[in-house]
Amino acid sequence: MAGHIQDRWYKTEAGPDGKSRRAKTDRHGSGMRYRARYVGPDGTEKSKSFPDRQKRLADEWLARIEADMSRGQYTDPKAARVTFRQYAEKWLASQHTDLNTRASVDAQIRRHAIPYLGPRPMDSFLPTHIREWLAELEKAVPASSYRRVIFGNVSGIFTAAMEDQLRTTNPCRSRSVMAPSRAPGRVRPWPADRVAAVRAGLPERYRPMMDAGGACGLRQGEIFGLPVDEIGLDTGWLHVGYQVKDIGGRLVFAPPKRGKVRDVPLPEQVSHIFKAHIEEFPPEEVTLPWLTPDGPPVTKRLLFTREEGGPVRRSDFNTYA
Repeated sequence: MAGHIQDRWYKTEAGPDGKSRRAKTDRHGSGMRYRARYVGPDGTEKSKSFPDRQKRLADEWLARIEADMSRGQYTDPKAARVTFRQYAEKWLASQHTDLNTRASVDAQIRRHAIPYLGPRPMDSFLPTHIREWLAELEKAVPASSYRRVIFGNVSGIFTAAMEDQLRTTNPCRSRSVMAPSRAPGRVRPWPADRVAAVRAGLPERYRPMMDAGGACGLRQGEIFGLPVDEIGLDTGWLHVGYQVKDIGGRLVFAPPKRGKVRDVPLPEQVSHIFKAHIEEFPPEEVTLPWLTPDGPPVTKRLLFTREEGGPVRRSDFNTYA
């Protein structure tokens, strides 16, 4: 047995003849009679109380605890009552990825998981609850690829709960739960006429951004963070080593995504476009912190800046440009 059953209505004491006998305790007849007790894997005592005439249920409960321990499927009955919200918040606080990734994951969980899954205890989740949540998520998030990212993070929370002995299974990995489909693996470039149409629709100072993206393959943040001295107008090469990132509303300089510093060919036609742009819109020095909002300041002469000066912010550009 994983522990023992304490009868709180009776105690054993020595009688006048020196022999042991059962005697009523001060609690006799009131409250829960039996307390099933055992020591958990963490070395602390656990217990559960049962009313009078239910000693058999207490024995069965302890037997299940012992069986779960032997199979490696034990969960702490009290810890498992932690809600998804409580555990998810601790999980979010323990993440050690870069600040931008942490901010993104935090927003996903708080916006799309906690409002629906938050009140339910971690040990009570069944696959049906995940299927119901995914149905609601589909209404709120049309993009399947983004739903898949959110689903993956929620699954990660349940995996962590298993390792912390709050659960024995991950409901997200049930055969009956269909993860949102993957985004198409093949990148389909815009046709030339679409690129030309978008370029024509941009303010004149931003039009060469389309050439940096379409002809040189730069991401949006890399375009915003492109220093003039990294552009080999005469060599035919462009060095991609920086991007402008938004971390919690603060702009910073950072390496390219996943650290993909690289040199890319600079077509002659794009080189001419950049030269003309530099003449018409002289580059400006921009100082931003490096990597984090409290990082050391870094100054770069950027090819693209706002009309009123300063770096281009992704959210403003995507909304107003």
